[in-house]
Amino acid sequence: MLNVYLSGEIHTDWREQIIAGAEGLDVSFSAPVTDHAASDDCGVAILGEEPDKYWHDHKGAMVNAIRTRKGIADADIVVVRFGDKYKQWNAAFDAGYASALGKSLIILQPPEHDHALKEVDAAALAVAREPGQVVDILRYVLEGKLPA
Repeated sequence: MLNVYLSGEIHTDWREQIIAGAEGLDVSFSAPVTDHAASDDCGVAILGEEPDKYWHDHKGAMVNAIRTRKGIADADIVVVRFGDKYKQWNAAFDAGYASALGKSLIILQPPEHDHALKEVDAAALAVAREPGQVVDILRYVLEGKLPA
């Protein structure tokens, strides 16, 4: 079984597209918590309220990092999606962490991000534009089959 961690942008259905497209392949997927509010508030929900927003966010980041580190460490392949909205510093960090661990890294990004992500892309083994291309890579890795 191939373990794939799906990191990055949470505002579109790219994860669902990859998971649906990979149906029938011997793949197990994991991901960060994609409920934005739950992700932001997990630290204070578990460890107690913080009156200062900095410490509120810091607690959440630390608790989320436990899940993220485990997911990336357990993965055979890490897919990191950079979307059109927001500055996705966490996604860039996940890509760097995966690269440092020697994980096979696939970046999923629109062409307009090419220049800004050139160093991230240089660490990747593939840069895809569409979720279907990620599925095609997974199928090729597992079965040696090219897209129809």
